[in-house]
Amino acid sequence: MAIEPADIRRIVPSAAPITRERMRADIARMLHEDPEEIGGEDSLMDLGLDSMRAMNLVLMWSEGGLELEFAEFAERPTLDGWWELVSAKQAARGV
Repeated sequence: MAIEPADIRRIVPSAAPITRERMRADIARMLHEDPEEIGGEDSLMDLGLDSMRAMNLVLMWSEGGLELEFAEFAERPTLDGWWELVSAKQAARGV
Protein backbone atom coordinates (compact mmCIF):
# COMPACT_ATOMS: atom_id res chain seq x y z
CA MET A 1 0.00 0.00 0.00
CA ALA A 2 1.59 3.24 -1.16
CA ILE A 3 1.27 6.52 0.68
CA GLU A 4 -0.09 9.30 -1.47
CA PRO A 5 1.48 12.75 -1.03
CA ALA A 6 -1.97 14.24 -0.41
CA ASP A 7 -2.32 11.92 2.61
CA ILE A 8 0.75 13.35 4.33
CA ARG A 9 0.03 16.05 6.88
CA ARG A 10 2.38 17.93 9.14
CA ILE A 11 1.90 17.13 12.79
CA VAL A 12 1.94 20.53 14.38
CA PRO A 13 0.56 21.41 17.78
CA SER A 14 -2.23 23.95 17.60
CA ALA A 15 -1.18 27.44 18.53
CA ALA A 16 -3.25 30.27 19.86
CA PRO A 17 -5.35 31.89 17.13
CA ILE A 18 -3.65 34.65 15.20
CA THR A 19 -5.18 38.06 15.78
CA ARG A 20 -5.12 41.08 13.51
CA GLU A 21 -3.13 42.97 16.14
CA ARG A 22 -0.56 40.17 16.38
CA MET A 23 -0.19 40.29 12.60
CA ARG A 24 0.28 44.08 12.73
CA ALA A 25 2.89 43.70 15.49
CA ASP A 26 4.75 40.94 13.62
CA ILE A 27 4.82 43.01 10.43
CA ALA A 28 5.98 46.10 12.34
CA ARG A 29 8.76 44.12 13.99
CA MET A 30 9.97 42.94 10.55
CA LEU A 31 9.95 46.54 9.32
CA HIS A 32 11.40 48.03 12.52
CA GLU A 33 8.35 50.28 12.72
CA ASP A 34 5.75 51.19 15.31
CA PRO A 35 2.65 48.98 14.82
CA GLU A 36 0.44 52.08 14.86
CA GLU A 37 2.23 53.30 11.71
CA ILE A 38 0.83 50.39 9.66
CA GLY A 39 -2.63 51.11 8.29
CA GLY A 40 -4.97 48.42 7.09
CA GLU A 41 -4.84 49.49 3.43
CA ASP A 42 -1.16 50.52 3.34
CA SER A 43 0.92 48.61 0.80
CA LEU A 44 3.31 46.54 2.87
CA MET A 45 5.73 46.48 -0.05
CA ASP A 46 5.73 50.29 -0.17
CA LEU A 47 6.52 50.27 3.56
CA GLY A 48 9.63 48.19 2.83
CA LEU A 49 8.48 44.59 3.27
CA ASP A 50 10.34 42.45 0.75
CA SER A 51 9.34 38.97 -0.39
CA MET A 52 11.80 37.16 1.91
CA ARG A 53 10.48 38.91 5.01
CA ALA A 54 6.91 38.33 3.87
CA MET A 55 7.64 34.64 3.37
CA ASN A 56 9.12 34.44 6.88
CA LEU A 57 5.93 35.95 8.29
CA VAL A 58 3.74 33.48 6.40
CA LEU A 59 5.87 30.57 7.62
CA MET A 60 5.73 31.84 11.21
CA TRP A 61 1.93 32.15 11.07
CA SER A 62 1.73 28.65 9.56
CA GLU A 63 3.51 27.09 12.54
CA GLY A 64 0.23 26.69 14.39
CA GLY A 65 -1.07 24.35 11.70
CA LEU A 66 -2.77 26.82 9.34
CA GLU A 67 -2.16 25.94 5.72
CA LEU A 68 -1.19 29.33 4.35
CA GLU A 69 0.06 29.88 0.80
CA PHE A 70 2.61 32.61 0.19
CA ALA A 71 1.22 33.26 -3.31
CA GLU A 72 -2.14 34.32 -1.81
CA PHE A 73 -0.39 36.81 0.44
CA ALA A 74 1.68 38.19 -2.46
CA GLU A 75 -1.54 39.02 -4.32
CA ARG A 76 -2.93 41.09 -1.43
CA PRO A 77 -0.01 42.91 0.26
CA THR A 78 -1.96 44.89 2.86
CA LEU A 79 -2.70 44.16 6.50
CA ASP A 80 -6.43 44.05 5.71
CA GLY A 81 -5.85 41.64 2.81
CA TRP A 82 -3.64 39.37 4.88
CA TRP A 83 -6.07 39.42 7.80
CA GLU A 84 -8.92 38.36 5.50
CA LEU A 85 -6.84 35.37 4.37
CA VAL A 86 -5.81 34.31 7.86
CA SER A 87 -9.22 34.86 9.47
CA ALA A 88 -10.89 32.80 6.69
CA LYS A 89 -8.40 29.94 7.20
CA GLN A 90 -8.94 30.05 10.96
CA ALA A 91 -12.72 30.07 10.53
CA ALA A 92 -12.50 27.07 8.21
CA ARG A 93 -10.59 25.21 10.93
CA GLY A 94 -13.08 26.26 13.58
CA VAL A 95 -10.56 28.46 15.40
